[in-house]
Amino acid sequence: MGLLPSASLAGAPEKGKRCPGLYEPIHGSAPDIAGQGIANPIGTILSVAMLLRYSFGLEKEAQAVEAAVRKVLDAEDIGGLGFRTKDLAGDKSTKEIGDKIVEVLKTKL
Repeated sequence: MGLLPSASLAGAPEKGKRCPGLYEPIHGSAPDIAGQGIANPIGTILSVAMLLRYSFGLEKEAQAVEAAVRKVLDAEDIGGLGFRTKDLAGDKSTKEIGDKIVEVLKTKL
């Protein structure tokens, strides 16, 4: 669930047209775990990819964000798992995941 982005769009997205919307992870903001560093930020990050694509018309940038997330999740880590938060059987914090995605994203833009 922490991986899923969502959007409430003001219309149906069409290629070449911008569509305003409200973007957030499908699970919402998870206020019950706020400030603990254990929330999975990937749903939020992938929501940004949707915003880039649908509201700003920035397909290349949206694909770069999605590719960075994939690379981080697939990266080899201790035990053969990718770089992951506790909810995905990993041991990384919210900040560590976000920082790693930004690091990878910088190589893709």
